[in-house]
Amino acid sequence: GHDRGRRLPEAHRRRCARFAMRRHRGDGRALPKTTGSRLYGPSSLILGIKDLKLLKPVLRNNWVRGVACAVAALYIRFVHATSHWQVVGAEHPAALWDRDAPFILAFWHGRLLLMPYCWRPGKAGVMLVSHHRDGQFIARTIGHFDVQTIAGSTNRGGSAALRAMLRSLKRGGHVGITPDGPRGPRMRAGGGIADVARLSGAPILPVAFATSRRRVLGSWDRFIVALPFSRGVFVWGAPIEVSKGGDNDAREAARLLVEDGLNAVTYEADRLVGQAAIKPASPKPAP
Repeated sequence: GHDRGRRLPEAHRRRCARFAMRRHRGDGRALPKTTGSRLYGPSSLILGIKDLKLLKPVLRNNWVRGVACAVAALYIRFVHATSHWQVVGAEHPAALWDRDAPFILAFWHGRLLLMPYCWRPGKAGVMLVSHHRDGQFIARTIGHFDVQTIAGSTNRGGSAALRAMLRSLKRGGHVGITPDGPRGPRMRAGGGIADVARLSGAPILPVAFATSRRRVLGSWDRFIVALPFSRGVFVWGAPIEVSKGGDNDAREAARLLVEDGLNAVTYEADRLVGQAAIKPASPKPAP
């Protein structure tokens, strides 16, 4: 007869463990990364392929990437159209939009998917994206929503991007920035966004979205893939003002205000749809 007490073969136990790890998690914990591929986040979401390493030559094709971006935009529209949405704190951006005042829209990199729907129709601004491959994927995808982009970084070699953002804000425009982009740490704000606010005089508005049905990818940012037919919410925080001038201590205080404000709206968004909070990564050690 079958010996129920016998240990399973090692190879079979490894297969079972891999299967368990691949199962969907809805508690905010991350799915494991796909070995050998750096294309996590937006591009891996749309293609829905576990091992993107094999497809890297195909994904370098401009036409293929254009099709993938169009599919991504269709998916975002589908999720938004099939879900029921609530907006908390809408009075904060409305007060600025109504008087055509500039502001900086701040959201974490992992909450990027539905951000095209933050903008008021006819008031779409520009978004800062990185020069990395995923940054260009994002730029082409949100271009389907009439959101323009500026390529660069607020922290690394971003002087041209900084000048472009300041010009946009000076004209009364709106600029979107992910303070933890392009490579983290997750949910830890860099000082660049505070510098943009200090130099422009524009306030920073933190915002986050959450949905009752989602998948959390294993990327550094724990990218949120909202699923259709969800309950969804956008949570806006009060404007954060950064005074001009100041020393390094003032800059650090402004950075912490942005980080704490963004984490507050992110936690509240998750709470309102019944999701477990995703925690920030450990901060970078001081130089």
